[in-house]
Amino acid sequence: MLMQVTPPTIDTGDTAWLLVSAALVMLMTPALGFFYGGLVRSKNVLSTIMHSFFMLALISVQWVLWGYSLAFSPDAGGFGIIGGLGWVGLEGVGTAPNADYAATVPHLLFMVYQGMFAVITPALITGAFAERKRFKAFVIFSLLWATFVYDPVAHWVWGTGGWLRGIGALDFAGGTVVHITSGVSALVAAVVLGRRIGFGKEKMDPHDATMTVLGAALLWFGWFGFNAGSALGSGALAASAFVTTNTAAAMGALTWMTVSWAHHKQPSVLGAAAGAVAGLVAITPAAGFVDVKASILIGLVAGILCYFAVQLKSIIKVDDALDVFAVHGVGGIWGAIATGIFCQKAVNPAGADGLITGNIDQLGKQILAVLAVVAFSAIMTFIILKVLNLFVGLRVADQEEVLGLDTSQHGEPAYQV
Repeated sequence: MLMQVTPPTIDTGDTAWLLVSAALVMLMTPALGFFYGGLVRSKNVLSTIMHSFFMLALISVQWVLWGYSLAFSPDAGGFGIIGGLGWVGLEGVGTAPNADYAATVPHLLFMVYQGMFAVITPALITGAFAERKRFKAFVIFSLLWATFVYDPVAHWVWGTGGWLRGIGALDFAGGTVVHITSGVSALVAAVVLGRRIGFGKEKMDPHDATMTVLGAALLWFGWFGFNAGSALGSGALAASAFVTTNTAAAMGALTWMTVSWAHHKQPSVLGAAAGAVAGLVAITPAAGFVDVKASILIGLVAGILCYFAVQLKSIIKVDDALDVFAVHGVGGIWGAIATGIFCQKAVNPAGADGLITGNIDQLGKQILAVLAVVAFSAIMTFIILKVLNLFVGLRVADQEEVLGLDTSQHGEPAYQV
């Protein structure tokens, strides 16, 4: 007697939640523009916001044309390195669910939800080269980086046949795919582009702290779609990820501000905002695999590690302008490792037990994933930047940098004096 196989069916509750989550993640990119925009000098605020706004347009189109296919279509060659070209232009990606990824929502919805992750990731890098990169170079770099760094790593970790997925490395919402790739690439970009004129000699204070705090608050809000949405349904797992996300963010803010208070004798407003983002970054890979108690520890350690990583900038003299590596690179690495420590099948049966339940193997898998993604991101970013510098040129001229990128690159000052 033949068994009847029930085809995947759309669940309206899951679909509604993922639609909302996709919109929440979309909001994070302009929120990042505000967060970064407040941290730069007034002569560069518009160009900095433009980096995020333009990325929303650029990568949305890239994702539809070929990015989604490279990241999520069936494995090309069977090596777990990259997807094929079968879904180029969304060929075969329709309203019916795809059981390999999300069996209760339209495939198109899963595609656009993942597309919002693809949008914000290269936008994160822009904080490292703020105030000195040519817009033309930024556009070409972003397109190449999304294609040759983000899409392959997304396939490794989340794609059917991806090699890191195959060995059992866990990343619930993008600790390796989003934050380690962008954080490490930001550090490489800062080194390759060199320091801003006057770095270490003149003050480069944020021009509008209120804008940055607003951006941080909107990022926190959007992050619920980022993490809780990654449950791909509106059930218990989404609720658990929502709570762990909020708790880690809160703990990160409290910790960073407290450490900064002890260090500088005053409670820093920007420190609280940065700490919240650090906590959010660190909980991202773990959100759907750990309980609330673990999220407190993850946020606590993230606040401490990322704060001291920022202090290193003045020691190593690398001008990562807006501390992308310190927050996203260090926070993402800690979060990926913490996932291997605190994950529990009791929270998510589709995950694994971690070190706290006696499974040291999972921690090893997480460390392997970290090392692989760090190495790949660094090497590929270095190659892309060096080739671009050869043919296009990365930096604006000195006089353009002194004038400010708002005027020299866009001819539109943010503020009329």
